[in-house]
Amino acid sequence: MRARIFQPARNAMQSGSARATGWILEFQQSATRDVDPLMGWVSNSEMDTQVRLQFDTVEAALAYAAERGIEADVITPKPRKPVIRQGGYGENFATSRKGAWTH
Repeated sequence: MRARIFQPARNAMQSGSARATGWILEFQQSATRDVDPLMGWVSNSEMDTQVRLQFDTVEAALAYAAERGIEADVITPKPRKPVIRQGGYGENFATSRKGAWTH
């Protein structure tokens, strides 16, 4: 049985990184999916693909996988480049601003 360990991406509605700290262990699909001839629903005989386990650290996820004999691939996230402006957001409303403030 194979699994992947990854850090989930931020929601599209988020700009910060507050809740993107945990790690997820997710089992990969090994059997093909079948289409039910009557209803057309897609089904699979594996229940493990529906399981997502959350861990605080990647080491805890790897220890869990090693303890249960699960082969795990770790997918490391790309580091996010910080966006830091000189004056910050508050400078948009500063009284010492040198130009006309337009909308």
